[in-house]
Amino acid sequence: MGVISFEEEFPCPVAPHRMFHALFEDAHNLMPKIMPHAIKNVEFLSGDGGPGSLQQVNFSDASPAKYVKNRLDFKDKENFVCNYTVTECDAFGDKVDYITNEVKFEAAPGGGCICKTKTTYHSKGDTVLSEEQVKAGKENSMGMYKFVENYLVENPHVYA
Repeated sequence: MGVISFEEEFPCPVAPHRMFHALFEDAHNLMPKIMPHAIKNVEFLSGDGGPGSLQQVNFSDASPAKYVKNRLDFKDKENFVCNYTVTECDAFGDKVDYITNEVKFEAAPGGGCICKTKTTYHSKGDTVLSEEQVKAGKENSMGMYKFVENYLVENPHVYA
């Protein structure tokens, strides 16, 4: 099994508690509402959003992927930290076994926050993921993140 890991850090004009709430507390309601072109729905297959919960994100017909299943591993609401594992995705094929994600939002001087992420791809067998495949995954994740960020900037009363 091959492992590829990368860390990123980037600024965000939205307060940590708002980003955390939008992405990890209420994403099952928010994402289909603000991104119907990309996400049909988000459903809990088990659990209620706490650690051990399993959720499935169902993408729109226009998306190359149809679904992704995530398991919530750890969530610290007070420190705005969430760790989750992408356990299954129809786009993985025979290349990726699972992906772990660690996300933390820290308050930034002057407002907003700093988002710190660590993503680790665990490939199946001897599969070697190309730089293009990893880049595509990063771009998809960042696209959704930026969409939520922009929505919260435009709607300052949401999760205030």
